[in-house]
This record gives sequence, C-alpha cells and structure tokens, in this order.
Amino acid sequence: MKETKRCDESRQLNIGHLQKDRVELEGYVGALSISMTSENGQDDQSKCQYELLEKIVSNDNLNEAYKRVKKNKGSYGIDKMGVDELLTYLRENGDQLKESIQKGSYKPSAVRRVEIPKANGKKRPLGIQTVVDRVVQQAIAQVLSPIFEKTFSDNSYGFRPNRSASQAILKCKEYMDNGFRWAVDIDLEKYFDTVNHDKLIGLIYKEVKDIRVITLIRMYLNAGVMISGVTNATSEGVPQGGNLSPLLSNVMLNELDKELEKRGLHFCRYADDCNIYVKSKKSAIRVMESITRFIENDLKLKVNREKSKVDRPWKLKYLGYTFYTKKGEMGMRVHPSSIKKLKEKLKSITGRSNGMSMELRAIKIKQIILGWVEYFKLADMKKVLGEIDEWLRRRIRLCYWKQWKKIKTKKENLIRLGINKQKAWEYANTRKGYWRISSSPILNKSLTNQHLKEQGFITFSERYLLVG
Repeated sequence: MKETKRCDESRQLNIGHLQKDRVELEGYVGALSISMTSENGQDDQSKCQYELLEKIVSNDNLNEAYKRVKKNKGSYGIDKMGVDELLTYLRENGDQLKESIQKGSYKPSAVRRVEIPKANGKKRPLGIQTVVDRVVQQAIAQVLSPIFEKTFSDNSYGFRPNRSASQAILKCKEYMDNGFRWAVDIDLEKYFDTVNHDKLIGLIYKEVKDIRVITLIRMYLNAGVMISGVTNATSEGVPQGGNLSPLLSNVMLNELDKELEKRGLHFCRYADDCNIYVKSKKSAIRVMESITRFIENDLKLKVNREKSKVDRPWKLKYLGYTFYTKKGEMGMRVHPSSIKKLKEKLKSITGRSNGMSMELRAIKIKQIILGWVEYFKLADMKKVLGEIDEWLRRRIRLCYWKQWKKIKTKKENLIRLGINKQKAWEYANTRKGYWRISSSPILNKSLTNQHLKEQGFITFSERYLLVG
C-alpha cells in the first residue's frame, strides 16, 4: 500500500503503542483503493479527505488531545494506568503508538464496564477506556468534529462547540411562545447500547473518505467490554463515556434531525433527548407514530414506548426543566425531580454519619451550588431556592451538633457562640434527636446564617442573584 501524500507538514509526536502484537486491519488495502478511485478531479481540499489519519497523528493534534485528557482526569481503564502516569508512558512509547496507528496494527483495548445509579433507581452502564485510548479517540474527534459540524442541524445542541442546554431550553420556549404548545417527547431505549455499527459507519463514510480512519473507528466500536475480568464482544452500541462517543452520537442522530427538518417540524435535540413541538394533540400523536417508525426502521434504534409521551410541555421534563404559563408567555422552572436529585446529593454530603470535616463539606457544597445554579439560571426559582437554603442550613447545623458529640463540647461551643451558660447546659443535655434539635431556636441563634457564611457555606439564593 502506497503512503498517501500529506496535506500539512507535521512533526512526529512521541506517543506510544499500548499493545505489542501486530494485528492487520482487514479491508485496509481494498477499501483504500476504492476511496482513491473517486479522488480524480478533486481539488487539494478534497484530497485531504483521504489523508485525515496524518492529521490525526500529527504532533500538534496529539499534544492537544493529551492536554484535554489530562484536564478531564477520570478513572483508569482495564490496564489500570492512571492519568498521572500517561505522560511518562507516552514519552517512552510515543513512536510505537504513532507508527502502529499509521500501519493499521494498532489495537484498542476493551473498555472497563462500571455502572452508576440513575434517578429512577436503575443503573446506567459506562465504559471507561484506557488513558492511551482516550488520547487517540480525542485526537480523532478533534479532526473529525469540524468536518461533521457543518452538516449538523441548528436544532441540535448537545456536545457541540458554542452550544448548550440553555440555548435548547430557550429555543423550546420560543416554539411555545409562537403557539406550538403540544410536545412529542421521544425516549430512545438504551440508545448508546443499541447503535447499529454498519449504519453508523455508513454515515461516517459520507463525510470521511480516508478508509484508515473508518477502520480505526470500527475497531473502537468492536473493542469489547470487560465485565468481572471477562471481555465480551460488542457487535452494536457505542460505549457511553468515551471521548469519541458524543460525536458518533450526533452523527447517527443527525439523520433524525434531517428527517424532522424535511417535514418542517419544530424540534430541539440535545444528544438523545429530543422534543418536537406542534399545535394540536392530533398532530402530536400522528408525529409520534410516524417518527417512531422512522427511528426503528431507518435508524435501527429502539423507542421506549412507555417513557415516550405526547403531552403539554408544562407536564413534561426536558433537560431538567419544565415550563409554566407566565403573563401570556411561557416561563421556565426547575422540574421537581431535578430538585429531588439535588437534595439527595446534598444529603450525602451533610449526612450525620459522614465523617467529613466541616471545611471539606463547605467546599463540596459550594461546588454543587456553583454548577447547579449556573445550569438552571434560566429558571424562575427565587422562592424554591429560599426553601432549599433553609433546608440546607438545617442540615449543616445538624452536622455541627453531631460533630460536637460530647456534652461538654456542646456546652462550650454554645457559650462561645453567644448562648448563656444555663441554656447552653440545658441544650447540651437534651435528649431530642439530631434532626429535631437542628431547627431549635438555640442553634438558630448560635449557628446563625452569618456565622455559617463566615465558615464558607454559601447559599443558592446568593449565587442566583449573581448570575441572574
């Protein structure tokens, strides 16, 4: 196989090869000859489509991929190599990795399967790749993303540059303000586990003509999953959590976007969360039926008919938000389930059996508040945040009371915080439970809101005012 000409001159990056055994990629030579037959008559920019692998393994691109993987941290893969060990490994094995990718002998490792709990009590499977595979996948994504970006719909907001969930929510509001107040909420059943590999590869090939890149992606799709030390083959699906998975997800679901646009429908899609807006219930039911057929017959995906709904937008949840009528237009609120999930997270940090120091609690609570308020800043939630703050301060006071433990310590701390000796003695000897005592007048007077603020405990309401 002749080496393809390069589009850009680039230096070699010392990034190493993880596996020793050479495995020839089937179809490299034949498929490459097919792709090259269509090259005649193309300009230099088109020729670069057949030389993407050189861009992927270029020095600058791989360096940027390493930096992003390092920044994102993350757990180890099946080889148990951590992110902190990555740079040393790449310096020692850099040339081998790059050479193996170019020759087609690079073999991705299976992903390590872990499960994280979902709000409904079930678990979501995640595939954790080795750190070396993360670098390679990130390098692929950096080169392919600009190619596919120009083909994606304006109504797609997930995992794309300069796009966000906030923009999707505002677009939904715009549709509703224009009279489209019936929603078709489509839920894809185990989307990342059911992606058809042949369908996906075919879609990628429409824009990517370098068959070596296609084959490399195919190898990642077929790398397998290790569960309890046993590697299981993967004939379908995309590992959720991979560096390349968001792009592949958008490539597949872009076909759904095109179909909806062809029909003139108003919709918003964020990853696999898609809502379609119409003006009547009858239209919504018709759209639900026809789009379900398209998804299952054309995209080879499964629609969860139990979770997919036709209803008013204010009775549904989309990206953690819901809506309500507000002086002739639609207002935005945080969905109750999102608040419930937030409280569960805060409970784990403020649990009375949690041995965490109060200083560390303050840091972790602050991190949650900053991220949560930034995400839900579009919602009208002044009242609800006041209630959450009151509830959270009560839990923090509970933690202090539990941490003081001994009667003598409780008495001394209460006196130090301004409670007279008699009352301090009475409360130090109380037999009331922790949750009950946490809302008592004595703790409200001693562990005041101002005192908690001085200890580093910020509030949701204060942060909301800053970002609003």
